[in-house]
Amino acid sequence: MAGLTMTLQLLLGLSLLVFIHEMGHYLAARAFGIRVNKFYLFFDAWGFKLFSFKRGDTEFGVGWLPLGGYCQIAGMIDETQDESGLASEPQPWEYRSKPAWQRLIVLFAGIFLNFVTGVLILSALLLGGGFLSNEEVSRYGISPSVVGQEIGFERGDRILAVDGRRVVRFQDAQGANVLFGSEVTVLRGNDTITISVPRDTHQRVMDAGVQLFRAYKYPVIVLGSQEGSIGEQIGILPNDRILKINSEDIHSLANLQEVLSNLKNQDVEIIISRNSEAFPLNATLDNTGILGVFIHPNPRASEIFEITPYTALTALKFGTRDAISLLVANARGLGQVASGQVRATESLQGPIGIARFFGGTWDWTRFWYVTGILSLILAFMNFLPIPALDGGHIVFTLWEIITRRKPSDKFLMVTQQIGMVILLTLMVFVFGNDLLRIFR
Repeated sequence: MAGLTMTLQLLLGLSLLVFIHEMGHYLAARAFGIRVNKFYLFFDAWGFKLFSFKRGDTEFGVGWLPLGGYCQIAGMIDETQDESGLASEPQPWEYRSKPAWQRLIVLFAGIFLNFVTGVLILSALLLGGGFLSNEEVSRYGISPSVVGQEIGFERGDRILAVDGRRVVRFQDAQGANVLFGSEVTVLRGNDTITISVPRDTHQRVMDAGVQLFRAYKYPVIVLGSQEGSIGEQIGILPNDRILKINSEDIHSLANLQEVLSNLKNQDVEIIISRNSEAFPLNATLDNTGILGVFIHPNPRASEIFEITPYTALTALKFGTRDAISLLVANARGLGQVASGQVRATESLQGPIGIARFFGGTWDWTRFWYVTGILSLILAFMNFLPIPALDGGHIVFTLWEIITRRKPSDKFLMVTQQIGMVILLTLMVFVFGNDLLRIFR
């Protein structure tokens, strides 16, 4: 049942985004008086389709093969038609008879609508919520993971900027744009230091299963106690929150470890909170200074930090910034895959891998979040300069504008075929990669 739910969410999300993408091409083409022969969601391969109807010069329909969709623009060589259909003289209502700048807008329209859709979805999801400000975290600084320590971060560092831009939201200091290589400026004591984050950091944190760093101040919530440990003996239970030890406030796991290490072989009073009531527990530490309790790795930041609510303006601002950061991270990541710095098998996802991001239950918030991300990825992928994609057509059109020489129909047809081979090869690879992940 979970697999069916994931599949349905993927189909719904991609169908919506493909429709929006092709609608961008359709609206731009019609605005310049270009005829659109067919507008299909899914492909009507070998002439089979679920249904169709005609309005004006355009046949609208739904095909049977759920691998995207297409907008067949009259007079354009693409995956829907070849040069044989362009043997006649160019007509005023055909794509090929229009000025290059108009054709360029038609090509960009689908990418643009996908980008705008992604921005609007991400911005809408921020409304009603809030963010942990970097200023709030900077009161106590950060606590780096093992990977963060290897790079050069230290406990208590205060994040100031990333690549010269002041950090407002704490999450922006540890996002994908940072993990693919950046310059992070921190305040350490009274010194301002710049730390270079290597380009392979994204792969390193994935391998280690950690974040680069986290806020130093976090609620210390118990998951459980080791059998026979001091924590179990004095009655510390799951979900208890450790507030104080000998009147000293406990505000993070690192802080707890530091305080306990200074109280070895001593009697201590531990103030805990249970069901919103605080009371003391007494213990005598041994020479290790360890309670033997497991601490929750990801407590809610709202339990100890003041959360800044989003307004309509800040939601749109940060939604746009998140979208741009994701596109930049994708470009950097693809570059690292191409250069061999990052393993393609762990970075590229196919339909099966994407479907798993939706989850096995239908959660509308998660659905729209993943759909927003997919909209941006679809915009990015279509912008790649590969023949058969919008990006390939854009490159040839820009070449025509710069050189004032239009590529021949034969050349466009050959490059189109090469592009389709590249895309089919990539599709086989990501499908196979998804299946390998499942078997592993």
